Amino acid sequence: MDGGRSVNGMHIAFDLSFTHTEGRWARAGSWIGRDFPDARMYMELAQTAERAGVDMLFFGDGTGIPDTWRGSIAPAVEWGIQWPRHDMSPVIAAVSTVTSAIGFGLTYSSTFMHPFYVARLLNSLDHVTNGRIAFNVVASTRSADAANYGYDELPEHDLRYERMEEFVGVCQALWDSVTPDAIIRDRASGRFADPAKIAPINHRGRFFSVRGPLPAVPSPQVRPVLVQAGNSARGIAASARFADVVFGFGANLRGQQRHRERLDEALTAEGRKPESVGILWATQVIVGRTTEEAKARRAHVLEFWDTEAVGAFLSHNMGYDLSRLPAAFRLGDLRDEIHAAQASQAGLIGALVAEYGDDHRMSREEFFEHGWKSATGIDHSIVGDAGTIADALEENFAATGSRGGYMFSTPLSMPSGFGEIAELLVPELRRRGVLAPRYPGRTLRENLAG
Repeated sequence: MDGGRSVNGMHIAFDLSFTHTEGRWARAGSWIGRDFPDARMYMELAQTAERAGVDMLFFGDGTGIPDTWRGSIAPAVEWGIQWPRHDMSPVIAAVSTVTSAIGFGLTYSSTFMHPFYVARLLNSLDHVTNGRIAFNVVASTRSADAANYGYDELPEHDLRYERMEEFVGVCQALWDSVTPDAIIRDRASGRFADPAKIAPINHRGRFFSVRGPLPAVPSPQVRPVLVQAGNSARGIAASARFADVVFGFGANLRGQQRHRERLDEALTAEGRKPESVGILWATQVIVGRTTEEAKARRAHVLEFWDTEAVGAFLSHNMGYDLSRLPAAFRLGDLRDEIHAAQASQAGLIGALVAEYGDDHRMSREEFFEHGWKSATGIDHSIVGDAGTIADALEENFAATGSRGGYMFSTPLSMPSGFGEIAELLVPELRRRGVLAPRYPGRTLRENLAG
């Protein structure tokens, strides 16, 4: 069965990409005596999450310090906006030694990386974790990342997805280039493997030339679970071609339903069964023992943000310097200008156009009021006690097709924010019987299929 299918209920992942940024490191409930990137922080949280039966810990990535706002890294550096970002593969290897079932999602950019390197690395990590690796493949949208790989500007949007599809195809061919039964290890004769079951891939494409085969023993999953998050028409088409699991934006019900509908159509066109690919909706939650406690925690989060922090956050994630905004502008014009710069028109801009329309004129102050809510995630957070949040999730899961689940993030501190999701919300969902079975298989793929 494919990796994203949730036959018996919703799956849960934790997005640990930003546990130490945007002021989380200093808030009440944060670690005292430990700081990012101490792997012990993640070891302890992983054990807590595994006790609750969380399916996967997810790590996004970005390799550039945000510098789009005012053309400077200073605001991001000063306030810890979307940085620092370390390669989390060594942390995953360490965390896997103190857990036995929870999976790990790791992100690499197909825009900048080479598929042979990534295929070999993920094969090794799948061995180290005993079959618990997912690969989140992304088409990068950030100019700060591009500059670190020798790009003066980002490649055109659709070209990035063409490269992604070829990248994934090369990885898949490399993972399949040594068949699982090729390894003999016959001690009596000394034969290690059967040459007839190992072959080069001899790939020559538009972006890559790779001979192969992969110089590695097939891993427990052979291929890691493949994850993709694009929600543009081109991104959805890519998801339909290769993704086992899709990440989707969870802020707007109609947008979620539209994403599900378009993905189902694209999967059908690719000859795949729509029910075989679930969507994990990115969902920010602030849970408390009471709703009043949760609201107080939300108020505390808002104290961190000012215009410089918001500007640095939004400009980096859009790939467009929002300090250049005029006093008033037409939303459609801003979207088109961002598109022309090969930046991302999704997220805030896409949401504003969907809500107000292309022709709506907005002031700079009004835009940053929306931006402040978007950067904090407060505009789409679910806030309350475990029962209140569980009610909302059950209703949303049914309304979006009951396939996939939720990838939770929180603006609260590490470890208390995720600890309380694991200790309050997840048990409430399990008590209601709405979660998928707890680790029914041996690998992450098998667990996500349950």
